[in-house]
Amino acid sequence: MVKALAIKIVTDSSIQLTEAEIRDNDITVIPLTIMIDSTVYTDGETITREEFMTKMAASSALPKTSQPAIGTFLDTYSALTADGSQVLSIHMLEAISGTVNSARQAADMCTGSVTVVDCDFTDRAMAFQVLAAAKMAQAGKPLADILTRINEIRDHTTLVMGVSTLENLVKGGRLSKAAGFVSSLLNIKLILQVKDGQLTPLQKGRGMKTIHRFVDNHIEEMKKLPAAIQAIGVSYAGGLDLAQGVADKLKAAFPSVALLLRPTDPVIATHTGAGAFAITYFTD
Repeated sequence: MVKALAIKIVTDSSIQLTEAEIRDNDITVIPLTIMIDSTVYTDGETITREEFMTKMAASSALPKTSQPAIGTFLDTYSALTADGSQVLSIHMLEAISGTVNSARQAADMCTGSVTVVDCDFTDRAMAFQVLAAAKMAQAGKPLADILTRINEIRDHTTLVMGVSTLENLVKGGRLSKAAGFVSSLLNIKLILQVKDGQLTPLQKGRGMKTIHRFVDNHIEEMKKLPAAIQAIGVSYAGGLDLAQGVADKLKAAFPSVALLLRPTDPVIATHTGAGAFAITYFTD
């Protein structure tokens, strides 16, 4: 009989992981839910990322996203800790979802040992921490060492994104702190960074030249980093051609660095709107 892992890793479906990464690293992913025109979908179970973009485009209102119920977290934690294992539950930044708070409440109610972490990121930037934690857990490393390592990764992670339309960000109230930065017009392009657990505007402009110029300049900045880049992610909400172009430029600049190009999660796509993309990476 295979001995249970001492530490089990849980995360939420806003993360950017391949099926192989989830399976091979024994990661438990708790799905979020999305409501589109009164129909509720379970992220990754009853709707795919590609299907979501089609349905969002045809919807009469902005989709509504919901964090998993506290009971869902509690049931998961109870099952995973039943054999005496600990749980390390890593979730997306609180600034865009209450998921981490639901996880914390469930952890308080669970009789087993559960540690909940707000990773300050989402998408592939969250995956960098989750994958490191899972690999260390499989290697039998103690929780304190895992927490130290994921904090190091967090502090050396960058997530920048280009947004082609501000409509969803404004409707969803995710630009409230940036109200002075954006104009009332919604036809501008916006560059954002997730930093210190918050969405921070970097620059704006009209036309796709704003996006292309930013990508080119940012790649040049990446080349000058004093520490080596360990992994890169490019995620997108529709607009594969644009994201593929960004990925191709990154591959040319960093040919030896692993790069994952994939559509983003519906929860993130709801906030960013169609045509958005993100570049994520971390340094050693």
